[in-house]
Amino acid sequence: MFGKARKNEESARDGEEPPIVFSDDEHGATLKLSGSWTTRTVGALDQELLKLEGGAGGRKLHVDVSGIDKMDTAGAWIVERLLAQRRAGGAEVEISGASEPVATLLSAVGAAANENEAPAMRSDFFLISFFEAVGKGVYSFRGDFLMAMHILGATIRGSQMKLGRGHGINIAAIVHQIDSMGVGAIPVVVLMSSIVGAIVAQQGAFQLRYFGAEIFTVDLVGILVLREMGVLLTAIMIAGRSGSAITAEIGSMKMREEVDALTVIGLNPVGVLVFPRLVALVIALPCLTVLANFAAIGGAMATAWTYSGIPPAAFLDRMHGAVDLNTFWAGLIKAPFMAMIIGIIASVEGMKVGGSAESLGQRVTASVVKSIFVVIVVDGLFAMFYAAINF
Repeated sequence: MFGKARKNEESARDGEEPPIVFSDDEHGATLKLSGSWTTRTVGALDQELLKLEGGAGGRKLHVDVSGIDKMDTAGAWIVERLLAQRRAGGAEVEISGASEPVATLLSAVGAAANENEAPAMRSDFFLISFFEAVGKGVYSFRGDFLMAMHILGATIRGSQMKLGRGHGINIAAIVHQIDSMGVGAIPVVVLMSSIVGAIVAQQGAFQLRYFGAEIFTVDLVGILVLREMGVLLTAIMIAGRSGSAITAEIGSMKMREEVDALTVIGLNPVGVLVFPRLVALVIALPCLTVLANFAAIGGAMATAWTYSGIPPAAFLDRMHGAVDLNTFWAGLIKAPFMAMIIGIIASVEGMKVGGSAESLGQRVTASVVKSIFVVIVVDGLFAMFYAAINF
């Protein structure tokens, strides 16, 4: 089969050269291609090329494509498939006689095929894979940081509704976002904070009872709630509720190319989409923190009354002596910073959404996880800073 030239019977009867001529001798194999290699003819040509696959495994193969008149992607793909099969079998492949369009098409198809197969064929040492992952993570962090600083700078400068032309702050959009992120979150924040405050009071009273110091449960609840727990739990709840909503809203607009449409008509996407949400978060989160503090202290007060017999009057009197104004402000100062972090991370992840629903889900998940992680880290940094300045 490989010692003779392949002939197409009909072409031979008509005196024309068949589109595929294959010969094999002691010096190697030669494959001469001619005619039209397009979608119309690729079906018959594919059957002929399939018969050539698997033969003369390690021999040198010379492919002459000088006789090809027309070639499209389908024709280039079946030729590249044969060449890849020969290379995988250890054969050396050489192509000659290609015109500029044919050479460009074969090169592009070959590069695409190698790119698709590269991840499955790679088997790197685990240290190389580890440092590669670290490098990709650092580079991705750089891009996220630059985008976050762009959003923060644009927000501080103003809404910039028109690119370079005035500010035009949309008060209605800010009020709508405050209603959505702040007023809509009041029930869940109050319920969660009151339950957590009650649990902390019960556990504190249970442990302090062994020392006859149940009254110090008031000190424990007051300081823990006002300095740390109230703002932290509220920020985590807002990150899961409003941060995910921001990412989903901006991401869906990105998928439908609405963000590009805003740019085309001369509007700044940061001013239209991000600015009202960030301003609303900065206003809403401190207010929700105050409500969460009251709810947690109320839950602790009810628990202390029923579980430890500490009446509300005694609870408030003890809290007045144990908690000062600095304790309240220590927690409230954190709220605007956490609001900015949640809004910026959610907006950055929303802008990174691709064109698929899977990408949207991944970015929403990444937004919530990153926001909660960074909020907890920032809370720890504030705690160390307060300890350093004795605040």
